[in-house]
Amino acid sequence: MIYPPVMPLFETAQFFMAGNSHVNAHVTRLSLNAIDEALLVYEHAHDWLSEQLNHENNFKAYRSELTCFLHWCFDVHQASPCYFSRRDIAQYVNYCQSPPSDVIGHVTLAQFKQDKASGERFPNPAWRPFVAKKVGGVEQAYQLSENALKTKIAILSSFYTYLLGEEACDRNPAQIWMNHSRYSRNRNFALQEDDDLPAFTELQWSYVMAAAEKLAKTDPKTGERSLFLISLLYACYLRISEVSARAGFTPVMGQFRRNTQTGVWSFHVPISKGGKRRSVAISNAMMQALSRYRLSLGLSQLPTAGEDTPLFIRHRAAARGREAGVLNANLGIRQLREEVQQVINLAAEQARADDLDEDARQIANMSAHNIRHTGITHDININRRPLSHVQADAGHDSIDTTSKYLHTSQVERHQSAYGKVMDNLAGID
Repeated sequence: MIYPPVMPLFETAQFFMAGNSHVNAHVTRLSLNAIDEALLVYEHAHDWLSEQLNHENNFKAYRSELTCFLHWCFDVHQASPCYFSRRDIAQYVNYCQSPPSDVIGHVTLAQFKQDKASGERFPNPAWRPFVAKKVGGVEQAYQLSENALKTKIAILSSFYTYLLGEEACDRNPAQIWMNHSRYSRNRNFALQEDDDLPAFTELQWSYVMAAAEKLAKTDPKTGERSLFLISLLYACYLRISEVSARAGFTPVMGQFRRNTQTGVWSFHVPISKGGKRRSVAISNAMMQALSRYRLSLGLSQLPTAGEDTPLFIRHRAAARGREAGVLNANLGIRQLREEVQQVINLAAEQARADDLDEDARQIANMSAHNIRHTGITHDININRRPLSHVQADAGHDSIDTTSKYLHTSQVERHQSAYGKVMDNLAGID
């Protein structure tokens, strides 16, 4: 098999969720021989792109940029983008402005081709990530326009915002580079306060839970599943990737475990970001949500030790993929994201109907990964759980990461500052 000098990493929208065996083998080799976190980064990139499948233009632009960026990270710079600084981004910009000649083409080609006889899809050996223009049939030297550069950095900044949300990194080097560049006065690239830790307010979260309850009443078959999913992500600070089916992992009811000595229940996460495992303490409210969900499925009130019942089962058999025709199979990350988004959209509609236009706008801009941050934020700032307890349940390596969630609103800050005086001893003789 002859591959192009840069391996295309992401299939077209039509074949995206099915993946490509050549790409899988390539990323596996990278993880084993070069970049330990290559597979983890690729999974995050794949999950982020999956959210754009319903936005054709965004998907195409993001797909192209991520392919180019990850090529530079893994093949050229040979480092994980999770630890980049703005200097690394500056080096990437230099690379894009003057790429090697062997990665420059002169015509736009498809990244993958399909063998008509076997139906196998494979990387197009003639594809190149950079394309030089032709003027009057004459090939021109490759040139990256300022608008194209700004688009690249904007896409990378969005990707890093996603990685921040998934706690795969602790900074947004693309945004930091932009802030130090000549484009810093462009307000379209300015980060707003606390954008790296977005969470629903108490009121907004109440609308989300009310929307989930409404779905459970109007359509119990799927609504009860949605309600439990929302509750689990919030109460246990889970990433949606931790409860969705993927290669080598099937979430099951047996992950709810009861300590035989203490009687305390927890939710076991066998593998998460960075290959870590953790057990999350379960609240009484979460146990009630679990019992309700299980009863709706016709199961016993509580799971048994080692129970392998899938956590989120399909109600219709899969139409394609590895589990085609299988009914009792776990939902994948795309389906669960869509289910969460349905609840969020319904909550935004209800808030708008109640004339809470700004809250509705903010709710509509949230997605599944914001729920984890909401659970952590509410537990620290409202429920007053100790930071060390939240750190353990969230799987944070450092208490400093957990401390970022310790914050107050602008109104609260104003109220606490309102009565400050300039001289506490003024007037004392």
